[in-house]
Amino acid sequence: MKNLASASTLHNAVEMPWFGLGVSGLKDGDETADCVRTAIVNGYRSIDTAAMYGNEAGVGRGVREALEETGLSREDIFVTSKVWNSDLGYDSALAAYEASLEKLGLDYIDLYLIHWPVEGKYKDAWRALEKLYKDGRVKAIGVCNFQIHHLENVLKDVDIVPMVNQVEYHPLLTQEELHKFCKARNIQLEAWSPLMQGKLLDHPVLEEIAMKNEKTPAQVILRWDLQNGVVTIPKSSKEPRIIQNAQIFDFELTDEDMERISALNENRRVGPDPDNFDF
Repeated sequence: MKNLASASTLHNAVEMPWFGLGVSGLKDGDETADCVRTAIVNGYRSIDTAAMYGNEAGVGRGVREALEETGLSREDIFVTSKVWNSDLGYDSALAAYEASLEKLGLDYIDLYLIHWPVEGKYKDAWRALEKLYKDGRVKAIGVCNFQIHHLENVLKDVDIVPMVNQVEYHPLLTQEELHKFCKARNIQLEAWSPLMQGKLLDHPVLEEIAMKNEKTPAQVILRWDLQNGVVTIPKSSKEPRIIQNAQIFDFELTDEDMERISALNENRRVGPDPDNFDF
């Protein structure tokens, strides 16, 4: 993990950048397009969106503007989107992919994920994602917010093991059992809300480790993700923060630092519980 282009090799040999920009909560149009363009111009190579965010058009525009500005090609950028809960049938998931593709204005999506494990629906959706993958429409497929029992249920009768599981992950929610389970099956864990929506930035332990490393608490948390082998996608709408978040490749946390951060775990979520949500 030497720089922003450093990638994790997924179990199908596709390379996914370790670090990217999340765009949840950004307004479609100029705000999203500007953030995406800014990130790519400043070295980011991965952008994570979802149908539910309502800003896929802005993401696509930002990608195209950045490619024009930098001379990069589409293959240099890794774009993720997700199928929303209301589309978790076989035919509806296939249709949702086409709708996302059209909004993005791109030829393909690199990684397509099931957004939430809606009981009784996600296995049909997984069959649709397998078809998209086999047809060469996507580079990789995966899931979000899947606990061990959801994964076990999917793995019982799949042709393709998910390549990625994107979950809430930060020092107060370290998900160690889930991480171990995914590692054993070559499923790459990815962190959403890695900074716990900013709630961790004044934590005394993180502040102390940050001061010692001459970094910010946010940079320390994001570095902890990477050293734990977890892909991370912090979101920000501000250019200085987008740039600062990515300045994590010039230092390394010690084993002691890593253990102290992991010991902060309280199994505390800021997002919904994947075993108990109603949307």
